[in-house]
Amino acid sequence: MSIGSLISTIATLAMLLVIGYGAGKLKYVDEVSTERLSTLIVKIGQPFLIINGLISQEYSRENLMTGLKILLLGLCMHAFMALIAWLCARPIKPFDERKLSEYSMFLANCGFIGFPIVETLFGKEGLFYGAFYIVSFHLFVWTWGVMILARKREDIKLTPKKIIFNFGTMPCLIGFVLYAANIPLPDFGYQLASYLAAICTPISIIISGANIARRSLKTMLTNKNVYAVNLVKLLVMPLCVSVLLWALGLPDYMIVFAAVMAAMPCPAVVTMFGELYRITPGYAAELVGSSTIFCTFTILPAVTFAQFLAAHPLAVLIAH
Repeated sequence: MSIGSLISTIATLAMLLVIGYGAGKLKYVDEVSTERLSTLIVKIGQPFLIINGLISQEYSRENLMTGLKILLLGLCMHAFMALIAWLCARPIKPFDERKLSEYSMFLANCGFIGFPIVETLFGKEGLFYGAFYIVSFHLFVWTWGVMILARKREDIKLTPKKIIFNFGTMPCLIGFVLYAANIPLPDFGYQLASYLAAICTPISIIISGANIARRSLKTMLTNKNVYAVNLVKLLVMPLCVSVLLWALGLPDYMIVFAAVMAAMPCPAVVTMFGELYRITPGYAAELVGSSTIFCTFTILPAVTFAQFLAAHPLAVLIAH
């Protein structure tokens, strides 16, 4: 797990954000094009990102069991982070900003930004872990996440159809079946999945930069609620997750992997649902934009702390 490679990846992501910001300021990427590109990513890129992560790893029973352990880890992590988010968001006012803040605190951009980070740290295995982890993300997006947004709203309802039939959950199911059943694909199938998966990170971050360019940086960076959410999302969450898994004696790769996923910025789905349900869409854009900026400075400390804990198991410290 090379820190130098991690710094290089973070720098690349930061430069993509700057390029997106410049493209937005120069009107190369306007509001219409960002909306269409977002649709492309969500409906085509993201499904293949998930599927590619699963089918790129050689099948074995041991790998499958590891993947299921990561899925269980993801479910437990999201439940733990949902509790922290609920507690930390309670003082935030007004109410719509409170529930959008809670929603943003416990969910993270574990795909578009998380995947390149874990691939840097763990290689292809990182993508495999990420593909199983992202199943838990989508389950919580469409269950507890919808329940948060539905507070004091009669028009937002949780349904089994929404939980299963969406552009996140369905690719997870398809990818899992392909992997668990060890169904071989023709060579062009693997290559196609790889190509389409590769568009997600650069385009999604450029879109984020362009969206930031259309917002007032002064407004975004002077909103105290934005700072509160970022503090919890980018620092408190990964630190709490790392310490909890360390105290439970989990393997070092799980501690570091979990810290990375917990340290990711707010996901684009925050903006999407903010717009769709008219829940302070401007504030939603500020949360996603600011957290994407700040995460370029907080990912490295979060990962370094997790690596330090992983290298000093609690059981060994107690024995000494």
